[in-house]
Amino acid sequence: MIEGLSHITLITRDLDRMTAIVQGALGGREIYASGDDTFSLSREKFFDVGGLWIAVMEGESLPVRTYNHIAFKIPASAVEDYRTRIEALGLEIRESRPRVPGEGHSLYFYDDDNHLFELHTGTLEERLERYRRGPTP
Repeated sequence: MIEGLSHITLITRDLDRMTAIVQGALGGREIYASGDDTFSLSREKFFDVGGLWIAVMEGESLPVRTYNHIAFKIPASAVEDYRTRIEALGLEIRESRPRVPGEGHSLYFYDDDNHLFELHTGTLEERLERYRRGPTP
């Protein structure tokens, strides 16, 4: 039986740049760096991002950008603060998909390795409640 999410691993060609992104854009706290040791496939770092274990490991970037993404929950009052952080890192912000009122707000951005991140203000319960009301506002 699944007990919850263990961790998310992202492959990056530049551990230092990814560290700046995880810390700067997501507010992550570095909790481990392998240095030149490789206990796994390559050099890696572990971060705590909102209580989630995020691992980043050296390797080849994703070849293309897609809508596959990781979404982190943020308060609605913090959207502009996160936008400022992301812009300061020179990351590409992707416009949110069309949404119906009550579904929450999202801020999407790509890192240098073509990973897509979403910072989302809503919850599953809020979205399901909005969808139950149908497509009209």
